[in-house]
Parts: sequence; structure tokens; C-alpha cells
Amino acid sequence: MSLNNLDLEKIRDGILRDSIMSDEFLGFMEENMKPYNSLLAYYRCAIMEIETKFKVLNEQFSLQYDRNPIESIKSRIKSNESLIRKIRDRKIPLTLEAIEENITDIAGVRVICSFPEDIYMLADCLLNQDDIELIKEKDYIKNPKPGGYRSLHLIVQVPIFLQNEKRNMKVEVQLRTIAMDFWASLEHKLRYKKNIPEKQAQELAYELKQCSEISSELDARMQEIRNRITLAESAYSEKKDAYSKFPLFNSPFGLLSQLTSDGEENTE
Repeated sequence: MSLNNLDLEKIRDGILRDSIMSDEFLGFMEENMKPYNSLLAYYRCAIMEIETKFKVLNEQFSLQYDRNPIESIKSRIKSNESLIRKIRDRKIPLTLEAIEENITDIAGVRVICSFPEDIYMLADCLLNQDDIELIKEKDYIKNPKPGGYRSLHLIVQVPIFLQNEKRNMKVEVQLRTIAMDFWASLEHKLRYKKNIPEKQAQELAYELKQCSEISSELDARMQEIRNRITLAESAYSEKKDAYSKFPLFNSPFGLLSQLTSDGEENTE
């Protein structure tokens, strides 16, 4: 009986939990519990800073353009299990300094946008703020992953202000559309289903890739519809502004009132 990749991953994770998680990592946690909790609190503060920036941008667009480019904002702190897996895979020393320096996605913020153009517009607005520093960018929208995953990933550094100090903290920001998020959420759930034969798993991977293509086409079509509506509204506003320059179109009696007024001035 052969083991597939999912079985091997499950066994490896079991060994990880039974060995490192119970011995070395737990010993590290006991020794560094307070500093570790403080570090996680700093990351939560950094998440709040990033969330606030996007909420302010969303509010501005609502007031200025009567629309909200952001559908929702989600955030998370990486779990201890995910953290120790990354430490193991990258062979990172088990110290707080090494973890903070080498792992850039401990704090994560996911911004769900309405349209693809909103993703790049919001990313530019964030990166143009003078207290945000871009560390790394990965554009999986223009260059999707082989499995079909699409999203814009930004690793940014943002300052948080504590009682007696300022700390620069790294946050991973993911920006994606509703369609991209729908696909990614379901793909993540289906990818970890167990006991699927290898051949069938390959067929399902192909189907998921096709669904990703359909999702991308849907985004493009919805963007095109939004653009056409915007152009139509702009043309209507320009025509309305042009008509408003003529008194006849200001009120039912605008032209008549002006003619009457001119006649009265001529008789005096």
C-alpha cells in the first residue's frame, strides 16, 4: 500500500506536533512567554493600523465618489502550529529576534475588493502614505500560481506607537476581488480533503484551475460593465451641465421670464 502526498504530510505534521511542538517549542514558549505575548500584541496593533488606513480610504471614496471599493476586511495572527512549521521548513533559529526578522506574514490583513482595478488603486493609496514602507510585492493576479490562485500580496512595514517607543512591524496585506476570495476559500477547503486517489486528485486540480479561469473572466466582465456604467453616467452629467447653461432648461419658464424681463427693460 503506497502513501500519497497527503498521507505523508499528515504523518510529518503528526511527528512535528509530537516532537518539536511538545519539547523544543514548548520549552521556548515557557522561557519566552511574556516577550512572545508582547510580540503578538505588537502584531495585533500593526493589524489595527493597517485596517484603519483601509477603512479611512473606503470612507473617503464613499463620500467623494459615492461608492465603496472595499467589500470587507479580514485579519489574522499566524497560529503557533503554522509558525513552527515555517520555522522548521526555513531552518530559522528559535529566537524571537530571528522569528521577527525572517517571518514576514505573522500578521495578515486581507482586503476584499469589488473590482480588479480597485485592488491596484487601493494598493497605490496605501503605499503612497509616508509611514508605509514596501518590503516585498508578489502579484499573483498578473502572474497566477500554477494551481490558479490569484491575489496581490504586499509585505509592508508600519510603525506602531507604544508608551515610550515606536516599533516598525511587518504585515502581509492580501488584496483580492470577491470572485478571487470565493475561489481561494473553496480551493483551500477542497485541497485538504483526505483519501482521494492520485489520478482523481489530478483531475480535481485541473477542474479547480478551470474554475479559476472562469472566475478571472467573470472579474473582467464585471469590470467592463462597471466601466461602461461609469462612462454613461459621465456622459449624462456632461450633457446635463451643458443644458443647464441655457435658461430654457433651468425652469419651465426660464426663457419666458428672461424675454419678459428684457421687454420691460426696453420699454422703460
